[in-house]
Amino acid sequence: MSETRPQSKSTDITVDFADRFHNLRQRSESLVETLSDADATVQSMEDASPAKWHLAHTTWFFEEFIVAPLRGEQARFDDQFQYLFNSYYDGIGPRHARPMRGMLTRPTLDHVLEYRQHVNAHVLGILKSGNTDIAPLMALGIAHEEQHQELLLTDILHLFAQSPIKPAFSPSKPLQMDPAHDRTGWVAFDGGVTSIGADTQSSDEFAFDCEGPRHDVLLHPYALATHAVTNQQWADFISDGSYQESRLWLSDGFARCQQDEWIAPLYWERRDDEWWNMTLRGFQPVDMNAPVCQVSFFEADAFATWTGHRLPSEFEWENAAREPSTDGNNAGTGRLRPAPQPRATKENPLVGLFGDVWEWTSSAFRPYPGFKPDNGAVGEYNGKFMSGQMVLRGASCVTAANHTRATYRNFFHPDKRWQFSGLRLAKDAS
Repeated sequence: MSETRPQSKSTDITVDFADRFHNLRQRSESLVETLSDADATVQSMEDASPAKWHLAHTTWFFEEFIVAPLRGEQARFDDQFQYLFNSYYDGIGPRHARPMRGMLTRPTLDHVLEYRQHVNAHVLGILKSGNTDIAPLMALGIAHEEQHQELLLTDILHLFAQSPIKPAFSPSKPLQMDPAHDRTGWVAFDGGVTSIGADTQSSDEFAFDCEGPRHDVLLHPYALATHAVTNQQWADFISDGSYQESRLWLSDGFARCQQDEWIAPLYWERRDDEWWNMTLRGFQPVDMNAPVCQVSFFEADAFATWTGHRLPSEFEWENAAREPSTDGNNAGTGRLRPAPQPRATKENPLVGLFGDVWEWTSSAFRPYPGFKPDNGAVGEYNGKFMSGQMVLRGASCVTAANHTRATYRNFFHPDKRWQFSGLRLAKDAS
C-alpha cells in the first residue's frame, strides 16, 4: 500500500490556480462558440474591441507577464503579437492603435484560439513546477480576464445592435414578466467614521490596487433605495420631457445629450407605441419591472435630480454593502439581461446590489490616501486612469459570478452608455 501524504501549501496554491485558470480560459472560449470569424473581427466603435481581440489580449497578458519572463522570449507564440495585442502598457512598448483593432483581419479567430492553447500549456507547465512566486500575477491575470469576459459581451451587444437584422448573441427566449410590486423603499444608515477599501497590504483575498489602501471616511446619516431604478421609472422620466429639460442636467451632460440626441437609454427604440430594446437575446420589448441599464452617469445624475434625490457616494454604497453576495443575477445565471428584482425583506433589505446592473455613484475615480501604483508595467493597470472618470459599484448581469465584492471599484467616463450601468438612489437622512 502506498503512503498517502498531505499536500503542501505550495501544492495547494498551484493546483488551485491551475483549476481556476483552466475554467477561466474555457469560459472565455465558450463565449465565442456561436460567433463567426467576421463577428469576432469587427469593431463597432472606438470604445469597444472585437471579440477576437479580447481573447488575444487576455492571452497576451499571461504570455507577457508570466510566460516570457520565466521561459524566455523563445516561448512566445508569435513575436508580432506583443505589438498587436498590447492594450495600453507604455512600459511594454509601442502597440497597435485602439481605433484600428477592427482592421486586424489576421490573425483569424482560429489562429487566436491556437495562440491561447500555446500559452495555456506554458502557464499550466509553470504551475505544475510548483512556482508559487507567480501567485499575485496569476490572481491579477484571472481577474483581468474576467473583466474582459464582461467587456466581450457588452462589446458584441453594441456590434449586433448596429445591424438592421438585430441578431441575437444567445437564443431568444420569451420574457417572463414578474408582477409589479413596490420598489420605492429606503434603508437608513447612521453617520460616523467607517473603514473603506480593501486591505491590499496584508489580506490574502485578491483586490485590485485601486481598491486600497483601507482608510477611514466620515459619513453623514443617509439612506439608500431598496432597489435599483426600473425601466418603468425611467419611462416616466422620459414622458416628463426630462431629456429636454436643461435644469436637471450637469452642463457637460446636457451638452452631450443634445449633441448625440439622447432621448432614451442606449438601445431603446419606439415600436407600435411601446419601448423595445436590443439585448444579448435579440430585440425585445423593454421589461418595465427590470432595472434600467445602458445609461450614462450624466443621465443617472439627471434622473436623481428629477426625483429630488441624489446618487450615493461610493463610500456610502460600500458601507451599505458589507456582505457581498454571489447569488444575484450575474453571468452565472445565464439570463444575460437585468431581471426584475425581488421584494425587499428584513433579511435582505437592499436588493440586487451584486447583480443586474453596475450602479453609478457620485464619486470620481481618484486614488485613496496612500495609494501607490505597483512597480513596473503592471503598475499601469489602474493608477494611470484616475482622471475624468466616475466610479460604479456592484456587478451586472454579465459579471463573472466570483468577480463581486463590496470594495470593487468599476469606472468609466461619465458619458459612456454601452455598459450594463444603472443606478440606485440615495438621500440625506433627517
